[in-house]
Amino acid sequence: MTQISDAKLGKITDQIKEISKEEHLDNILIKRRVASGKIVIPWNPIHAPHPLGIGKGLRVKVNANIGTSREHCKPKEEIQKAKISIQAGTHAVMDLSTGGNLDSIRSSLLKVVNVPFGTVPIYQAGIEAIKKRGAIIDMTEDDMFNMFEKQAKQGVDFAVTHVGVTKQSVERLRRQKRLIPMVSRGGSFHMAWIIHNERENPLYKNFDYLLELAKKYDVTLSLGDGMRSGAIYDSNDRAKIQELLLIGELVERAREYGVQTMVEGPGHMPLNDITSNIQIMKNVTNEAPYFVLGPLVTDIAPGYDHFVGGIGGALAGYVGADFLCYLTPAEHLSLPDVKDVRDGVIAARIAAHAADLARGIDRDIDASFSKAREDLDWKKMFQLCIDEKKAQEYRKKRLPLEDTKTCSMCGNLCAIELVKKYLK
Repeated sequence: MTQISDAKLGKITDQIKEISKEEHLDNILIKRRVASGKIVIPWNPIHAPHPLGIGKGLRVKVNANIGTSREHCKPKEEIQKAKISIQAGTHAVMDLSTGGNLDSIRSSLLKVVNVPFGTVPIYQAGIEAIKKRGAIIDMTEDDMFNMFEKQAKQGVDFAVTHVGVTKQSVERLRRQKRLIPMVSRGGSFHMAWIIHNERENPLYKNFDYLLELAKKYDVTLSLGDGMRSGAIYDSNDRAKIQELLLIGELVERAREYGVQTMVEGPGHMPLNDITSNIQIMKNVTNEAPYFVLGPLVTDIAPGYDHFVGGIGGALAGYVGADFLCYLTPAEHLSLPDVKDVRDGVIAARIAAHAADLARGIDRDIDASFSKAREDLDWKKMFQLCIDEKKAQEYRKKRLPLEDTKTCSMCGNLCAIELVKKYLK
């Protein structure tokens, strides 16, 4: 049984009960939305992470990507990244490793990650095809499905599958004048395979078999955005919309089969395109949870893409996105280090909270913080703020010389103190 199958039968699982308590929502409401596919609970019983709900009516969640590369492979550093991302408040972790012993890395990470854990199985399938046969394009269909099941058996809670990269969509990509044709790594694996082999994407062609495997382990499918835009210029173009329409059909099939499914998108996108993208996605998928990278609202800020993604993520969350994939300052430049990961999680959490506030969620937290600020109650402010460590560091760096209740920006010219003294 899966979370969605149980919910369809009217069962309120332990995971639904836990999410209900954390989200302050009725568990019957959550059960109904899980049953309809509008909420997913990535929870492979082999891993059994802390339950997390993603979707309609819930708080916006944050995902942190970590993982080795073939150029920089230090598995112990990835364990550090996983731990620091959880300490910083991420709700989920994805391992995108492409270098080293991938099975061992994933196994080690699963032991230290107590939140939902995701992967992109096609990465390892492609890398092993290079080792065995010389090229990614020499993957077999069995390679793809066997890798998905292998990772599911290890305990992966959600897995990205680029089922929207098909012969038809690749042909459209050939004809369309995109500035950057494709930036999805998994999508490019499938594109190259389709062109070389002149065959349909096996994950799309045999989608029912993929569903069978996902249901067996209750792995939530994250239908990958292989056609996401990698440049503002390409935002909301035909290639992306075509993929989204196809994925909408597959979401319905997955729900009918009893497999939890969310949808990925949309990449680089100016602010004015975000609302329409999310509205279209929600319409064609009947409100499936939306897992967004960013969106990145400008192309020209390398080194600050965690800010860029935070800006896009806040608006996306407000208008309906459910799950923000963080970006780090290293995005587009290098493999992130531990500090980059922490900074990325914090930026994405700020965006998610800003979106929640705009949707009327958790406003009491900000009200409590503002009351503590009015009272100059620094201990309470630090307890409530998103990044307590950084706030305390700044406070200690330059304490006021005279009135230590205030900060060194104003000192004894503090507006709050003056107002208290004279406004009675």
